[in-house]
Amino acid sequence: MDRRQFLIRFGAARAALAASTPAVAMLRTPPHVAQKMRVGVIGCGSVSNSYLPNLSASPYVELVSTCDIKPERAKAQAERFQIPHHYPHIDAMLDGSPFDMLINLTDMQEHGRLNRQALEAGRHVWSEKPLATTYDDGLQLLELARAKGLSLWGAPAVVTSPQFAFMARVLNEGRLGTVAAAHAEYGHTGPTWSAFFYEKGGGSMPDLGVYNLTTLTGLLGPARAVMAMTSILTPTRAVDDKGEIRVEAEDNAMVLMDHGGGTFSHVQSGFNYYDPHGHHGGLARPTIHLYGKKGNMGMVAYDWAPEGVDLVTEGAEAPERHCEDPQGYVWQWGASYVIERMLKGERSLVTPEHALHVLEIMEAARASQEAGRRIELRSSFAWPVVS
Repeated sequence: MDRRQFLIRFGAARAALAASTPAVAMLRTPPHVAQKMRVGVIGCGSVSNSYLPNLSASPYVELVSTCDIKPERAKAQAERFQIPHHYPHIDAMLDGSPFDMLINLTDMQEHGRLNRQALEAGRHVWSEKPLATTYDDGLQLLELARAKGLSLWGAPAVVTSPQFAFMARVLNEGRLGTVAAAHAEYGHTGPTWSAFFYEKGGGSMPDLGVYNLTTLTGLLGPARAVMAMTSILTPTRAVDDKGEIRVEAEDNAMVLMDHGGGTFSHVQSGFNYYDPHGHHGGLARPTIHLYGKKGNMGMVAYDWAPEGVDLVTEGAEAPERHCEDPQGYVWQWGASYVIERMLKGERSLVTPEHALHVLEIMEAARASQEAGRRIELRSSFAWPVVS
């Protein structure tokens, strides 16, 4: 049995076990709308400037309301995108004009609480990463969603890019042979527009590393165990909303994953990486590499905005670049993507189980740093993502 057969069999067994457990079963219940999903967006800060143009252009989305604890931001975005209602608090939003799905773009420490409140109020949820700050809280959210017949989704949507699909098919076809290792990296010098990135429950892993962790587990299968080192390299930061603050969450992380069958992968992420492109990507080189006995390949630029795949296999003298067309993919289309899948009754490549698995990996990485040892994982998700 080769590695791929082993992982497919292992993944199928874990997926079957997951499907028998209500907490981690796939959520396929269609919404109670026919042609458009009525959407409320909470969190009208910087990320909303990317989400709202994409949502407003979708033929499957009806934007109903905005909400922000800074009411002027909710009002400004409602006016800019011709959204009829805006609210200063989630309670008012949920009691206000009816909508079907909450899109949560708030500070990551608030995700779990707000996602729970929306599910309890009978709304589907798309949450920016992470779903919650702990694995157990995320698991409870998934249990709640299933019990109420609702859908819960979590960013990022990196598995929906054509570059991810190309790489997955190369692996499926065995063109790299037995895969030994993979490496991914994402970092910059850190955001300045809010303190929450550096406060407890924040950190470079849930902000940056989460993309690479999703991509590598999506390509190589669920991780079975994690070993990691994390640190705070810059103990104080100057941020726009609070001035100088003390950093409480890791700003430097190295995470090693065991995918089974002898295959390992490694992710490095942090807020201490100088990059002339800063937070905006645009790199002309691969940031994700996979190495096998018969070939290797790299995803060009960051996985949230990939620009191609460099592939070299036995007999070739140099890598060849493939799949440079984004085919409409942008990182902020995750909510629009799952809404379209729901309304059409089509399978989504993004699943809540995958987001929950990545959340457990990040929690295990911190536990590994504390304990100085390998941490076994409990969760899984349906794999391969792309067949």
